[in-house]
Amino acid sequence: MYKILLKEQVQDFINRNLSTDIKQLALKKNPFPNLDYKVLLNQIVAKAKSKDKLPTWFAAERIIYPEKISVEQTSSEVTARYKATIVSGMSMVDLTGGFGVDDYYFAKGVKELYHCEINAELSAIVRHNFAELNVSNCTFITGDSIDFLKESSQKFSWIYIDPSRRNSVKGKVFLLADCLPNVPDLLDFYFEKSDNILIKVAPILDITSALKELKSVKKIHIVSLENEVKELLIELENNYAGKISIIAIDFGKTTTIFEAFLGEETPLLHFGLPLSYLYEPNSALMKSGNFNLVSSRFNLAKLHTHSHLYTSDSIIDFPGRVFEILEHLEYNKENLKKYFEKQQCNITIRNFPETVENIRKKWKIRDGGNRYAFFTTDINNRKIVLLCNKIQQP
Repeated sequence: MYKILLKEQVQDFINRNLSTDIKQLALKKNPFPNLDYKVLLNQIVAKAKSKDKLPTWFAAERIIYPEKISVEQTSSEVTARYKATIVSGMSMVDLTGGFGVDDYYFAKGVKELYHCEINAELSAIVRHNFAELNVSNCTFITGDSIDFLKESSQKFSWIYIDPSRRNSVKGKVFLLADCLPNVPDLLDFYFEKSDNILIKVAPILDITSALKELKSVKKIHIVSLENEVKELLIELENNYAGKISIIAIDFGKTTTIFEAFLGEETPLLHFGLPLSYLYEPNSALMKSGNFNLVSSRFNLAKLHTHSHLYTSDSIIDFPGRVFEILEHLEYNKENLKKYFEKQQCNITIRNFPETVENIRKKWKIRDGGNRYAFFTTDINNRKIVLLCNKIQQP
């Protein structure tokens, strides 16, 4: 199958149709009778999806793509490159290798890398792609990573795990124990094979619950891309019992990093009414829960204990969105009719009793435009609206 996909005329067809409507293309006759048309169409869809997310793969020739869902679920190159800065040493094993994007970058920082993947077809695809991408220090293990570790006498510098949620687990709330492999149950065994473990988990996983399930946690990395949290990384060191660092990093127009210790005290938290500028932390910083430290670190007044919005009279560089406050309004019918009814505006709510949808419907506010309105609560527990112009965004 792969040999057919790699033929020059097939690759030309794929590249010519990257912008073609795939539904319309599917109705046309298969130009290659000896090739399953669904497989060919999947190559087109998967490669198109990789253009922005995986530019190295997209630019390389003779790359084979797995099912499009594997491309959708894999790390982006931006986040994979960041993960590679965490690890180092002689050897590393990825217990859940997948499409190999993380391993491509891990291979640059370690001497010897092992890619474990239970799906034989996916393992073969990554083996082929790594040859095309000139990765020569990776050994491919097809099968259960637990069996590989049991049979290996090697002590690795690092273990990397990207556990997947079991299909039987429904809803948004889940535990690490709900994933495969079950890291909490296997942790003692993993520490027999390496003193350093890096776990990638879904962004929606609650940090507090994860800490209850694990031990020897050293650092938590919250990684967002253009203000959307993409990955939650948990770094473990065998027998570590020190303070836990939380690193919130956002890769946007500029890269911002906010680092603190779990439970770090806030020396200078203060509150205040809206001033000239409004600050909204980026998604990684919001996920970290370090709301009070923002106030002391940047010398900003917090609008309310639960609002997580900040203000100042002079503008500063900030890890998040920054706005100039044009109007500071009480939330009442007169003000809403005057400033918003039948107008276009971007709406954000913070510590406010109504939803964005209800506000739009009630006051007939259309989405979009250049105006921004924050519906929130001030330190005096009054419902207020801040009409703003955006100055800076992640």
